[in-house]
Amino acid sequence: MSVTVDGDKSRLVPVRVRRILRGPRPEKVPALVGTACTLGGLIDIAAGVFPRFRASRMHAVAEILPGTLGHLSAALSLSAGVLLLLLAHGLKRHKRRAWRAAVVLLPVGAAAQFVWRHSVIGALFSLALLALLLRHRDEFAALPDPRSRWRALANFVVMGAGSIALGLVIVSAHPRRVVGDPSLTDRLEHVLYGLLGVEGPVAYTRGVDWTVGYSLGALGMLTALTTIYLAFRPEHPAARLTADDETRLRALLDQHGGRDSLGHFALRHDKGVVFSPSGKAAVCYRVLSGVMLASGDPIGDVEAWPGAIERFMDEAKAHSWTPAVMGCSETGGQVWTRETGLDALELGDEAIVDVADFSLAGRAMRNVRQMVKRIERNGYTTQVRRVRDLDDEELERVRRAAADWRGTDTERGFSMALGRIGAPGDGDAVIATAHKSDAGEDPHSPYGDLKAIIHFVPWGPDGMSLELMRRDRSADPGMNELLIVAALQASPALGIDRVSLNFAMFRSALARGEKIGAGPVLRVWRGLLVFLSRWFQIESLYKFNAKFRPRWEPRFVVYRNSRDLPRIGLAAMRAEGFVTVSLPRLFPRRRPAPTPRPCAHIVTASPPASAPARSTASAPAPSTAPASVAREVHAA
Repeated sequence: MSVTVDGDKSRLVPVRVRRILRGPRPEKVPALVGTACTLGGLIDIAAGVFPRFRASRMHAVAEILPGTLGHLSAALSLSAGVLLLLLAHGLKRHKRRAWRAAVVLLPVGAAAQFVWRHSVIGALFSLALLALLLRHRDEFAALPDPRSRWRALANFVVMGAGSIALGLVIVSAHPRRVVGDPSLTDRLEHVLYGLLGVEGPVAYTRGVDWTVGYSLGALGMLTALTTIYLAFRPEHPAARLTADDETRLRALLDQHGGRDSLGHFALRHDKGVVFSPSGKAAVCYRVLSGVMLASGDPIGDVEAWPGAIERFMDEAKAHSWTPAVMGCSETGGQVWTRETGLDALELGDEAIVDVADFSLAGRAMRNVRQMVKRIERNGYTTQVRRVRDLDDEELERVRRAAADWRGTDTERGFSMALGRIGAPGDGDAVIATAHKSDAGEDPHSPYGDLKAIIHFVPWGPDGMSLELMRRDRSADPGMNELLIVAALQASPALGIDRVSLNFAMFRSALARGEKIGAGPVLRVWRGLLVFLSRWFQIESLYKFNAKFRPRWEPRFVVYRNSRDLPRIGLAAMRAEGFVTVSLPRLFPRRRPAPTPRPCAHIVTASPPASAPARSTASAPAPSTAPASVAREVHAA
């Protein structure tokens, strides 16, 4: 039974009108304002560069967007456009500082609209956006991203290049007002002088000199001011694993390390960590391209995972980062999706070999068996030991060989790479080495008779996970197969029952696509993966892993919505080292790793009194293989 209160007139107003009067939903305001700033910025830049656009009917309609056009129309329009474009992305990401800047810029734009153009509509539009920002100011609470003062140099290079390119367009946008026929060199010189506020060699008629000069000066001023601001603002270091964090993580791995084969990789020093309120679980992550990227399952007690996941999501929301997880197990994916409402997508499979079932006998293992026998007949020997059993000299030789035989300029790996060998606390890791003494070998070689290395990290008390494979390029093919077989055969003596090998991305698609009866879509998808394998180790890793007859465990990527997948993919490739976004170094050199520092805004929870103490034994750790090709494979 419905009851209508006497005097209630709300039903007399159409639903659509009521929605308009209520305004946009609060969560939609940042995207709405950011989009408006983007469009306004592009139109203001176009109005400042192209005089015909300023006089067109389109701009007569677009003048209601923030921007000023008057005696200094070009310069002011360019400045407003560039600033709006710089602010738009921050507003869409709910950034507090972008909100503050917009709140200052919009009143200035409104005043300029009224004073310079006498445009009441333009002023009212700017004030309407300002009112929207003020009304929904609570939506803009995201904290700053991790940053350093190197950002200032990057800004100077990018803004400088953009200003020069845009300046050339401005100088060339008035062909009927140019005196003479200046060359490209003259125009470029005019732009460089103009950015510094000095008159250049190109001359114009009918007052265009002032328009071009003010426009170039405005671009130069914006470049200088933004660079100075970035150089002198306080630093917010990216979260890094501290000694206390590592101690607490090792304690969790001592108790729960056998649950996930990727657990030990949480001890990478370039990761941040958030703990559950009880301290019994943790999620490790990195922030790249605005994506808060976790890898593997949470560390610790499964019952405490929701608390750690909630802290992770709170941290992502506080900074307006995109949350994502690469390479979690099926159990981990179920917990992530249940607790956060995120979605999951199968990414690939991890190859796990049960030591008790491994044998070189049988037709299926014939190729591996023949390869191993041939290498052994050529005089190669193997050793499989715990890292703690290597002396300092041999350990240093292994580290040097691993670095020199890397094959890439940067260390690859994030979700399945530790990035170090023989660090304190990693004594339970396993090293398999191949040796051969050659008659003509240099006796002073820094590697001695070492020819290949494989490094495993602990996976609980009875497992190990492959972390790194390196070999001398002059060694015989098949070194990786030789050492994996040696490690599997030596595992019972080391108390190892299970070994995690590489992660094979899209393995199921590759396996099903090559079978008889595969559909056309599956065949096309497999063909694309094979094509991409020219640059990424997709098919080669699958075939290499399949040699050892493993069982396959699926791994998943967890994401918020499908629009985020390209950003997540880029962040994952950057984390794994396949894509490097940095300024080129004129004189490259190795620099020591930075001192771990917690992020200034990190959400931390002090360890409770009941938190488990760290075991005196070196920490075993899980390790599987999700979203990246962290281990280099050089199969024969």
